[in-house]
Amino acid sequence: MGANMKAQALPADRVRITTDTSTEPFWQAAKQERLVAPKCAACGTFRLPPTPFCPECQSTEVDWTELSGRATVFSFSVVHGFPGLPDITLVPVILDLPDAPGARLVSNVIDVEPEKVEIGMELEVLFSPISDGWLLPLFRPVARG
Repeated sequence: MGANMKAQALPADRVRITTDTSTEPFWQAAKQERLVAPKCAACGTFRLPPTPFCPECQSTEVDWTELSGRATVFSFSVVHGFPGLPDITLVPVILDLPDAPGARLVSNVIDVEPEKVEIGMELEVLFSPISDGWLLPLFRPVARG
C-alpha cells in the first residue's frame, strides 16, 4: 500500500441492498440524506440493525428517530483488497451513535489514512450513491477547525 493511501468506499455498482418492512424506513431516509434509527414506541429502546420487534419488550411499535449524523468508532478493521479490486483499502467500522444510546451501526470510514482510525474517533455521516438509486451512509472524521 502506498504512503498516504486513504480509506475508500466500494464502487457504487458493487454495493446492493435489499429491504423489508423493518429496514425500508432506514433506506428511504438515507435517500433523503437523513440518518435515522428505530426506537421502540413502548419502552424507548433503540435498535440497530432494525428488527420487527423490540428485543427488550417485544413490542412491534416503532418510532423512526432522526439522528444528528455524529458517531464514534466502537470497533474497526482495515481490509486491504476486495475480490476484483486488489488495490482498494476499506475500513469497516462498528459505530456508537450518541443520540441513539445502545444502537450500533456498521458502516465504512472514508477520507482518512487507515492508520489514523482509532476507537473513540469522532465521525460524521455523508451519503454516497450506490446501485438502484439508493444512498449509503458512510462516515468520515469530523472536520476540526
